[in-house]
Amino acid sequence: MRSRNSSGTVSSKCIVILCIACFCAGMLFTDRMWSTPEANDNHTTAVKRRQDQELQDQELQLSQDGCEQKGKLATERDIMSEVSRTHETIQMLDKTISSLEFELVASRKNLDGSPALENPAGEASSEKAKVFVVIGINTAFSSRKRRDSVRETWMPRGTRLSQLEQEKGIVIRFVIGRSATPGGILDRAIEAEDAQHKDFLTIDHVEGYHELSAKTKTYFATAVAKWDADFYVKVDDDVHVNLGTLATTLARHRVKPRVYIGCMKSGPVLAERDVKYHEPEHWKFGEQGNKYFRHATGQIYAISKDLARYISINLPILHKYANEDVSLGSWFIGLDVEHIDDRNMCCGTPPDCHWKAQAGNLCVASFDWSCSGICKSVERIKSVHERCGEGDGAVWSTFFLSSLYIASSQVNYFTSVNVLNLFPCMSVSSTTTRVQTRERVYYVIINILDKLL
Repeated sequence: MRSRNSSGTVSSKCIVILCIACFCAGMLFTDRMWSTPEANDNHTTAVKRRQDQELQDQELQLSQDGCEQKGKLATERDIMSEVSRTHETIQMLDKTISSLEFELVASRKNLDGSPALENPAGEASSEKAKVFVVIGINTAFSSRKRRDSVRETWMPRGTRLSQLEQEKGIVIRFVIGRSATPGGILDRAIEAEDAQHKDFLTIDHVEGYHELSAKTKTYFATAVAKWDADFYVKVDDDVHVNLGTLATTLARHRVKPRVYIGCMKSGPVLAERDVKYHEPEHWKFGEQGNKYFRHATGQIYAISKDLARYISINLPILHKYANEDVSLGSWFIGLDVEHIDDRNMCCGTPPDCHWKAQAGNLCVASFDWSCSGICKSVERIKSVHERCGEGDGAVWSTFFLSSLYIASSQVNYFTSVNVLNLFPCMSVSSTTTRVQTRERVYYVIINILDKLL
């Protein structure tokens, strides 16, 4: 009995060893399968730091790419700005050369013994006044009421007229010739009216409806002799004009050497007799039913200085057609002239010009096509002015620069830049632009020297 019990009982030493073995196995298991909270937190923080670093690297790369892109855009804008300013400078140089050429032609004409252009009556041969635009209002002896209606609407009077000339360089005059009997009652009436208003330009021309072509070229020649203007405008006395809008329109084309601005048209050549606007020389325009070449409608148009001087120099040999606007267009046919078709210079009377004014698109001039002017202008021009006018203060707030200022500023800029290094940051493809610019400047200088020598 004693021996069986002793054999079936586990000794205490084995129990101790077994407990130690289990404890060690448990410790080994927990070290491999279980991490402490502190170790887990350290691992998460490290992963987060790596992600943050990657995001920062990506943002830095994007920022660098953006800076490079902005730098490229800024460089492109600078290049385009330089190109634009250079183009404007070249245009101004072209205009200056054109003016010099006309001055040389005029000087040679005087040296050859050709009769120089006479100054208007009562005008001294002093240095011409520099102005922006001369506006000649074509009128007749019998149009006193029309002139008064213009003075009461869009044309300043008295001291305001002279102030407009001094401050804005805008000269406005009624253009009138003389009667067939010099010193007669018609001439004396104009002299009395001019003494009252001081707004006439009297030219050496015998008035007559069928002599409008001759009157037009005499007006331009007389205006050129009296004023050195950037533009010369002719307008009829039954047309409404917004002076500020006109000045702004002209200012957009001031750097161009030869411009002819108006509402361009090409009407039929009327060969039939006893019809209005009959063309006696219709055979010069080809077969019957043909149309005229493009020219500005006669109610209002503007020409630049060089074209006005061209008319003045070639006054005796310019051909006159039956219609004044056709004659003017024919004088420019063989010249390098830019025709500018501006439909704001031929708006209709209300409601046409009124709707445009409400839409913020003010008209330069308004008239009725059916009457070649405002129908019954003496009675209606005030209504047109109230509904289509820009406001009496518009011309005084209009900002524009004369070509004299533009020429000096652009030439100063041009001479301050080394032409050969005008585009230092451009790529190889810009070499052509630089060479063309250099050659253009050389061409300008050579032409000036050639003309002067």
